[in-house]
Amino acid sequence: MPEKNPEFFMSEYFVDEPGNWHLKEGAPKEIQKEFRTYMQSLRVIQDEPGTIDSIHVSYPYSD
Repeated sequence: MPEKNPEFFMSEYFVDEPGNWHLKEGAPKEIQKEFRTYMQSLRVIQDEPGTIDSIHVSYPYSD
């Protein structure tokens, strides 16, 4: 997941309704592309050993 806020967050075209982020009509292509890329990056689940849906799960035993 990205660490800093993308540029579109400060755009006049960005609407940050809870659960309904979207861009207003007429948003420039660059902003549309950045928004689309950011939203797709949020869907990527990076599972690693010891995680479920990117959340660390402690193993209940010690060796």
